[in-house]
Amino acid sequence: MDKSKSQILTALGRLIKQRRIKLGISQEELGFRSNLDRTYISGLERGVRNPSLTALVNLAGGMGISVSELLDNLEAEANNIE
Repeated sequence: MDKSKSQILTALGRLIKQRRIKLGISQEELGFRSNLDRTYISGLERGVRNPSLTALVNLAGGMGISVSELLDNLEAEANNIE
């Protein structure tokens, strides 16, 4: 079954937030490390922003992981959203 855009973005936001919390850093720190604004990070975590490929690359780099690692559980997470 196809997932809606909203489900996918919400799932991505959850994965970003989980990873950020695991790293023990703030949205501001993640933004600094990723060369992205804190408000953009907030929008991603809330599932209201649709990141570009370059934003995903910067974000993953700021977390010290690959894009594939960041997106690894996206489908499973999206399945948990109703």
